[in-house]
Amino acid sequence: MTTVQHTGTAASLPRHASPPKRRRWRLPAPAVLVVIYSGAAAVLSLWWRHTPAVVGVDGWLTGAGRITGLLAGYTCAVLLLLMARIPALDRGVGTDRLARWHAIGGRYTVGLALAHTLLIIWGYSVTSTTGVVDQTTTLVLRYPDMLKGTIGLILFVVVGGVSARAARRRLSYETWYYLHFCTYLAVCLAFFHQLSNGADFVADRPARVAWYTLYLGTAALLLRYRLLSPLLRALRHRPRVAEVRREAPGVVSVYLTGRNLDRLGAEAGQFFRWRFLTPGMWWTANPFSLSAPPDAGYLRITVKEAGGHSRAVARLRPGTRVWAEGPYGGFTAARRSRSKVLLLAGGVGITPLRALFETLHGEVTLLYYARREEDLALRGELDEIAAVRGTRVLYAVGEGALPLTAESLCGAIGDLAEHEVYLCGPPGMTAAAKDALRDAGVPRRHIHHESFEF
Repeated sequence: MTTVQHTGTAASLPRHASPPKRRRWRLPAPAVLVVIYSGAAAVLSLWWRHTPAVVGVDGWLTGAGRITGLLAGYTCAVLLLLMARIPALDRGVGTDRLARWHAIGGRYTVGLALAHTLLIIWGYSVTSTTGVVDQTTTLVLRYPDMLKGTIGLILFVVVGGVSARAARRRLSYETWYYLHFCTYLAVCLAFFHQLSNGADFVADRPARVAWYTLYLGTAALLLRYRLLSPLLRALRHRPRVAEVRREAPGVVSVYLTGRNLDRLGAEAGQFFRWRFLTPGMWWTANPFSLSAPPDAGYLRITVKEAGGHSRAVARLRPGTRVWAEGPYGGFTAARRSRSKVLLLAGGVGITPLRALFETLHGEVTLLYYARREEDLALRGELDEIAAVRGTRVLYAVGEGALPLTAESLCGAIGDLAEHEVYLCGPPGMTAAAKDALRDAGVPRRHIHHESFEF
């Protein structure tokens, strides 16, 4: 392991000018969960209010079908809100955690929708003493908007199938991303049959108004933050590629210029979804972290050539127009609650940590893992920052240089349990690091990690 330690003065300042301070709202994860579960309880109260009694097998089956249907309809809206890229939600909860909630909620939603369908068919079949096949045909073809709802269910199942881990590994990010747009169509198709046939809405005007408010409000937030905000930013700031610079084997930095880029409100540690408006790249947006603190004059990302899109980034030409969606993520200094900080990086995971390394004040240590010396991207900058700011940078190069165990980390980082830890790197490395940090006594709430495995 190579150690570079510098002891500058406390008055050392970063090279980048700090963007103007603005009040940025953050919705913490516990508060968001309380709102979600409270909404689910309110939805269940509709069934309770409209069900004076449950009698017979058909009543139990139909009642269970109504409950699962209400919850499926509610979770559809919640899933879309989680991915609406609402800034306060994104900063407070974190993009990766929202993505995990979305994935878990998606599985529940598909399960609830399937259970709703089977229970309603079974319950109606018992009530009318008809066969399941005949009852299915009657429901789909004769009930208002049920055919739309059936198509929506099929789309949900298809999207859920391609999102399964085994299928996800076989798809490119771009294919998976665009298949997910079917979710919007599925929700739209399923919405109408809820109000046309739902026993809890047909005769309850306030419930219908509340349901419309939930869905129209969700649609408005999606339109605002997924479409209009990126469009307005592109027109206002006009970001362009200024330079592409090679940093290490297979790693390049892209410098982007534009107008008043500091007004984007980005913070060190955040990322954008970048869409480069050039042939072969304009149709997809990939997430890349800022690898330097945001500045009024330029932004910078550092990209590892891992797939077709990232390899094409290395061939970008100066002047290429860029559509930047963001900033996103809660991997920022706002999560810090301790005076001592450890930044733990692996491979190209150095990018958000390099930006934080330049901006965090106090006792800061950066530990950077790489397979080879030449893979230490941005090393010259890290050494310079350490010299200017009086911080410490450690390089663990090669297998066995510094095992990711509690004992090794405690030996390298004194009083590790008292540190706030920011962690970014490959999945295997981050999983091992989390286990080691917890074994070393670092509380879970002081270990911050952001993943791009959306």
